[in-house]
Amino acid sequence: MRYDDDARLDASEVTDQRGSGGSPGFGGGGGGGGGLVALIIGMLLRGRGGKASLGVVVLAVIGFLAVQFLGGGTGTSTNVAGGFGDPGGPAQVGTGDLASECRTGADANAKLDCAIVADINSIQAYWAGGGYARAASAVRGAQPTYQRVDTVFFSGGVRTACGSADSSAGPFYCPGDNLVYIDLTFYDQLQQQFGAQGGPLVNAYVLAHEYGHHVQAQLGTEAKVRSRQGATSDSVRLELQADCYAGVWMNHAAPLITDITPEDLNSAVDAAQRIGDDYIQGTLGGGTVNPDSFTHGSSEQRKRWLTTGYTGGDPTRCDTFATNAL
Repeated sequence: MRYDDDARLDASEVTDQRGSGGSPGFGGGGGGGGGLVALIIGMLLRGRGGKASLGVVVLAVIGFLAVQFLGGGTGTSTNVAGGFGDPGGPAQVGTGDLASECRTGADANAKLDCAIVADINSIQAYWAGGGYARAASAVRGAQPTYQRVDTVFFSGGVRTACGSADSSAGPFYCPGDNLVYIDLTFYDQLQQQFGAQGGPLVNAYVLAHEYGHHVQAQLGTEAKVRSRQGATSDSVRLELQADCYAGVWMNHAAPLITDITPEDLNSAVDAAQRIGDDYIQGTLGGGTVNPDSFTHGSSEQRKRWLTTGYTGGDPTRCDTFATNAL
């Protein structure tokens, strides 16, 4: 996968808060294996950015994984689900540096930060350029047009309208301030702790999934979610639909992104499978897989819906709420 060397990048779609000295403001955190547990908890939470019930977090994730790894601790990232703070995004810190460094696709081919800027530009160009209108055509009451939203780069911790989070929470979308948040060190964690292959399309898939949640918020889909846990729950359907939306974008990633190879696609599918509930519970958690506690879907389901989006390229085929065959 490569970026068009001559494409112009728009760094204004990123707010760079790294180095601002912000603290997530958590109480006492766990030690030892807490980082991995908090990362896993964050992965299971990240799509709902504060709207997951705390009961689901405790029962579905902490109750299983924390006992396995910590003997009962809760990890520090659970504040993501702990209520809404004051609305509004963080102040811009260092965004001008991105604007000067990330000007073209050639910069994206050379620097990770610029590659992420290019990914965000491409994802939002698709949804603003007709993808959202296509999705909205099948949803009564959807907002009429796509609203572009920023991604916030942070390091260590960040305060959001959905509460406080640290980097172990993983990437997430906060509907309270309509922002996507990511600590870019997550990409290293995805490979080192989850065993994913990694690569540029994996990085883009992670963000495309989060922007899928923004699309759901605009369509009104997220607001209709009621059941938060279980193999056929609304929560699982929401996450699988976000995977499908990410696949749809991959189908339309050109012209900014070019030369997506089968190897790139395989790496994205591999990443999707490694954040399936069954993989996290059975392989990373080392315990029994319990479908009744699923919040994101199985590895096979995540593969299936990501692939459905990519092969069809049509967001109206991503209606996970209208099928019994998840």
